[in-house]
Amino acid sequence: MKVHTASHNFETKNQYEAYDLTDWIREEVKRSGVGNGIAVVSTGHTSGALVMNELDQGLKRDLGELLKSLFPPEGDYGHQANAPSHLAAMLLGGSQTIPVRDGEAQLGTWQSVYWVEAERRPRSRKVGLTVMGL
Repeated sequence: MKVHTASHNFETKNQYEAYDLTDWIREEVKRSGVGNGIAVVSTGHTSGALVMNELDQGLKRDLGELLKSLFPPEGDYGHQANAPSHLAAMLLGGSQTIPVRDGEAQLGTWQSVYWVEAERRPRSRKVGLTVMGL
């Protein structure tokens, strides 16, 4: 079995902005030399999430509005520091698994993998990728 790991650093500016990781993931899967297996992208952060869906401007806006309505900044939270950010990240999730077939990440025509920033302030972020298989 082959195992390939990589990481990607990036900066975010705004709450609920989307940072597209799709091209980076596709490149790393090719670089891995894995023909058939899986790729797992994950984050070590607690106030951001990884989403697999269409990366459409309207959908990004809708997601931000949904998260704001679910987790308003003025809510009565037990975790006063930044509960809305942590709750949004928990709801969306911290990893995505992508099948690898014939050396390619198997994403649908409209599927992208992207980071959703849940923090209100700019942040330095890092995601990891592990590609495993034969």
